[in-house]
Amino acid sequence: MTERLEPALIALRQILRATELSSRALAKQCGLTPSQLILMQIITNVPGATPSFLAKEVSLSQATVTALIDKLEQRGLARRRRDETDKRRVCVELTGDGAATLRDAPDSLQARFENGFGKLESWEQSFLVAALERTAALLDAEALDAAPVLDVGAIGRLTD
Repeated sequence: MTERLEPALIALRQILRATELSSRALAKQCGLTPSQLILMQIITNVPGATPSFLAKEVSLSQATVTALIDKLEQRGLARRRRDETDKRRVCVELTGDGAATLRDAPDSLQARFENGFGKLESWEQSFLVAALERTAALLDAEALDAAPVLDVGAIGRLTD
């Protein structure tokens, strides 16, 4: 191995492990996936959010968001309701159990990354994005459909 290859591989492995461990801890502590947690956070912050709005916010397909909402509803954490003024419109809201689950959820790896990334200088953010995009290209992964969610497993257009 070259002098720089080993530290690069270690850093990649650390990122993969951090993502996996964070997902497992979230699942163990409150039974949520990172995608579900992020969706619940948006629902809380945007009263009257529609499934189509949520899909755009998390950069997931409408079908994926519908499946996520279905799972949250099955667990009694969210519910769909008709808009009071426009009965054609369906909004999503958290139940009392959903709000409590969200309050008790640990900080997500995504939130920690967003916080740290936001503190970087603009040139550092650009450098990091370029390095990550180049890394994805080295792994022939740039064509993979992926949402901007730090989660393990398939979180693209069709699955949770």
